[in-house]
Amino acid sequence: MKVLVLGSGVIGTSIAYFLARDGHEVEVVERQSGAALETSFANAGEVSPGYSAPWAGPGVPVKAIKWMLMQYGPLVVWPLLDPAMWRWGLAMLANCNARAYARNKGRMVPIAEYSRDVLKALRAETGIRYDERAQGTLQLFRTHKQLDGIGGDVAVLEQFGVPFEVLDRAGFCRVEPALALTQHKFVGALRLPHDETGDCHLFTTRLADMAAALGVRFRFDTAIAGLERDGQRVAGVRTSAGTLVAERYVLALGSYSAAMLAPLDLRIPVYPVKGYSITVPITDAAGAPESTVMDETYKVAVTRLGDRIRVGGTAELAGYSLALRQGRRATLEHVVTDLFPRGGDVAQASFWCGLRPMTPDGTPIIGATPYPNLLLATGHGTLGWTMAAGTGRVIADLVSGRKPEIDVSELGVSRYGR
Repeated sequence: MKVLVLGSGVIGTSIAYFLARDGHEVEVVERQSGAALETSFANAGEVSPGYSAPWAGPGVPVKAIKWMLMQYGPLVVWPLLDPAMWRWGLAMLANCNARAYARNKGRMVPIAEYSRDVLKALRAETGIRYDERAQGTLQLFRTHKQLDGIGGDVAVLEQFGVPFEVLDRAGFCRVEPALALTQHKFVGALRLPHDETGDCHLFTTRLADMAAALGVRFRFDTAIAGLERDGQRVAGVRTSAGTLVAERYVLALGSYSAAMLAPLDLRIPVYPVKGYSITVPITDAAGAPESTVMDETYKVAVTRLGDRIRVGGTAELAGYSLALRQGRRATLEHVVTDLFPRGGDVAQASFWCGLRPMTPDGTPIIGATPYPNLLLATGHGTLGWTMAAGTGRVIADLVSGRKPEIDVSELGVSRYGR
């Protein structure tokens, strides 16, 4: 079957690889000059199923006000005359309750855990390397209130059998020795020993090469103008290379998915939330993190990627703006120097931002649409890297007529009632 995949970020490339492995004729359309040059380029580096949780939760509206008032706050909102932003924000507020949080986290953890397992199998089968580490992730708490508030998350981890450890200072210094210098700033930590890290861009480019070796055609530098319809079927994709036609179409355009689908009268609540990162060269390996450390106060992740430290975080609502704001860089520099003062040289850091495709309930949109030859794989938010391999496998199963190995019935667009 000929399948056209729109987008070559980590999600689209993973889909293309698994489709080709199933024997399909696959073509990928991407406006950039290569794979993973937008949101997948310099993310935080975490493959963290255990931290798969919606941003919307009890108490978040009050916390959001405090975050926006902090000097190094994790949240910035630039009010725009954009109805989509306000609809998305109101829908997110509607999910800020205990019942919705438990439901949404319960939808997110299975696909994230499954994806981590698919990634492990892919690594074993192909030998793909991407500065990966499998040493777990560590969530650090600066206050006892934060530490005492992990009960709900722990309950979900226990429900799904996700291993975890609650650590005191001696415990988190055991797994992250460089924190010995700054341990007095924290009261404890939650560790997820089965989580992983890795360079998402490196992974995606190497997987794209493997997909190409299986016969996948990548059309880079090709802009997508829109989808053509014939009744209740997609009839083609208008591009700068002409109209491309296939039997099935998979849309994996991240934050740009909603605009592409609107002319089909298919509305999805995906909106961009800008994230930032800096990549810092390591100057003292013993003073750098071993894996990923998440500072709960600032919502910033600090990750070891080979001879670099990736520092990623912040959430900025600013529409589709890709402006690099120095205030966000200051937050990232503050966190990495506060945790690992000897680890790297922030003066030599590269600065980047990307648009995370967020849904108001935090759950990705994966699967069928009212158009029988169109599937979606978008809305992964901050968890695209975490959920990529599993999403690719699920989409390949659906296209090939197989039942996916996990239940994805609640990940579809139909949950929004449209």
